[in-house]
Amino acid sequence: MTPSQNLSGVLSPQACLLTILLLNTVALPAQQKKNEITTPAPLLTRSSSRHETRRFSYGGTVTVIGAPEGSVKIEGWPRNEVEITANIELRAQTEEDLNQLAAVNNFVFDEDLNHLSVLTTGTHDKIFMKRVARDFPKRLLGLPWKIDYNIRVPVLTDLEVTAGRGSINLTGIEGAVQISAAESETQLTLTGGTVSVTVANGRVKLKIPARSWRGSGADIRVAAGEIVLEFAPGFSADIDAEILRVGHIEDTSGALEPRERPGLTPQNIKARAGAGGASFRLTVGAGTVYIKKAVISDK
Repeated sequence: MTPSQNLSGVLSPQACLLTILLLNTVALPAQQKKNEITTPAPLLTRSSSRHETRRFSYGGTVTVIGAPEGSVKIEGWPRNEVEITANIELRAQTEEDLNQLAAVNNFVFDEDLNHLSVLTTGTHDKIFMKRVARDFPKRLLGLPWKIDYNIRVPVLTDLEVTAGRGSINLTGIEGAVQISAAESETQLTLTGGTVSVTVANGRVKLKIPARSWRGSGADIRVAAGEIVLEFAPGFSADIDAEILRVGHIEDTSGALEPRERPGLTPQNIKARAGAGGASFRLTVGAGTVYIKKAVISDK
């Protein structure tokens, strides 16, 4: 019988402790090696800019299908042109990977009579990838990338904007505007048109720096988040606001009068500002609606 065994042939407590220590000592380097292997390598970043101009007459429609992530800024100007500057940011582990991503993550035009479409292409679009990059490496499909669009269009232009995650900013447009986004901080500075906005998660602010609206009005819907309506002193319009689930309406404008039942409540407003006029409907599923007077600069 060895010194490490007792009379029954079982390992002594001292021997058991020694065995456990030996096993832990052997396993430690393997665990360290495993942790070292799973540490992800840092991603390289490549930024590029693309500038395009297209002749375009007043009264046409511009459609923008944005990237899964990235901002969209559109401004009205007095030229018969559409000017597009796109800032593209790609991320990958190697330069070769960045080259492959740059070949597909971009945008294309679809032009028709009085209709110009700016269509984002890339790894997010399965149909596009099957058509033009069937053998594209699957390991690159989920890498982060974005496009920030800066666009100028004629003032009297109809707009259709579909975006993913990112800010949206519209100024100086007086056409029919349709916007949909998954997650966005949307800022609209407008004085007319027919506006429809749907955002799943985020904030929509409509600022009206005028006393009247040239057009039928706006219908703004946010599933979760906030809507802010700011209008100039003396503004005239019919305003409806509703909270569907949880939240409240906060009116600090001092300009609303009940138009019909239920009048002015924390969850539902049917009101008139000034002499009434264009219709503004604000709907939030869960969140807050703010109605306030805009601060108009004299500059």
